[in-house]
Amino acid sequence: MDLQGRRILLGITGGIAAYKSAALCRLLKTAGAEVRVVMTEHAKQFITPLTMATLSKNPILVEFFDPENGAWNSHVSLGEWADCFVIAPATANTLAKMAAGIADNLLLTTYLSARCPVAVAPTMDLDMYAHPATRQNLATLAARGVGIVEAGDGELASGLRGKGRMAEPETIAAFVGELLAGKGTAAERQSVDSVPAEAPDSRPLAGKRFVVTAGATIEAIDPVRFLSNHSSGKMGYAIAEQLARRGAAVTLVSGRTALDAPAGVTRIDILSAEEMYEATVAAFADADGAVMCAAVADYTPCEVADRKLKKGDGELMIRLRRTRDIAAELGARKGDRLLVGFALETDAEREHAREKLERKNFDFIVLNSLRDAGAGFRGDTNKVTLIDRTASEELPLLSKREVAARIADKIAGLAAMRPAR
Repeated sequence: MDLQGRRILLGITGGIAAYKSAALCRLLKTAGAEVRVVMTEHAKQFITPLTMATLSKNPILVEFFDPENGAWNSHVSLGEWADCFVIAPATANTLAKMAAGIADNLLLTTYLSARCPVAVAPTMDLDMYAHPATRQNLATLAARGVGIVEAGDGELASGLRGKGRMAEPETIAAFVGELLAGKGTAAERQSVDSVPAEAPDSRPLAGKRFVVTAGATIEAIDPVRFLSNHSSGKMGYAIAEQLARRGAAVTLVSGRTALDAPAGVTRIDILSAEEMYEATVAAFADADGAVMCAAVADYTPCEVADRKLKKGDGELMIRLRRTRDIAAELGARKGDRLLVGFALETDAEREHAREKLERKNFDFIVLNSLRDAGAGFRGDTNKVTLIDRTASEELPLLSKREVAARIADKIAGLAAMRPAR
């Protein structure tokens, strides 16, 4: 991670995870960033301004003005100074106020003034994190372009175990690095300040609706056993997140996975290939496009036993039938809409991918090979080639989030040339 010359504004709110903010500050500084810190009054109860001032090598800002001399701490200037504003920890209270546009402290007024990318790392107890109000607030912020560093699962300050732990400093720092990749600096933005700040609805996919399929389907053999595959859903979920961050309304049709839905994304849970077919076709009816990333079973048992099959002495034969082809069905219905497919191949990769591109009427196809180290199922990286009807682009080994960003950028470029439905 290289943040050399970047200006990071670190916001700290009143949660027990504030102690991790010290490590986050150090990581950002070590990566070359200049860090300034703005704290809420409650945050001072968990970590001292002296600690953060020592680590950041800058004065800590809490109040709108210095009561000693009346010097004004301008939230507008802070927002203009920063390349990124990351709030870690972000409590339920602060998230709710951000979503509602409340500006009753310096941190919140700075958020409302910021022209730079903003990210939050939520922290709270598991029931607060799962509460519909919190989920809605996170969805609202994500829809406005705020990056959400998902909370982790583990032991909480309450003594309970569950989701609500603030992400580790290394994860947050990496998220900031990815958020800033390819973006200009604050100084560069200020040199063209005749250009107005980008409005939320000017994101490239604002007003567009996309369906993304992800994860593995499950084909029942009996009430206990099933046929499936190794898909983790990580690639599809990353694509759904990146499309939403570009302004799209995303419906994620998901097979079984351990992942949480990205903030701002509507998830429909399914199990079988047939259920995925029905849900995807229905969602596509009102969509501007779809990304077919799920690992869908090509075959399913002809009969499903209503009781557990007992082990016998001989072999067990299971008759299989073809499942309905979701991608081909959408390809037949697409018209001028966008359709993106995936191909996982082990031999004659490009030939098979191009044949699938034509047969299923994709606009482009994402090819990955199980022969490439770091690509395929389960991992956090992927190595893909983007293939359309006229050209191909081979990407290096990247994180799945970075691959998803490249795919979303290509989709945004194609979508710009087509009217919304």
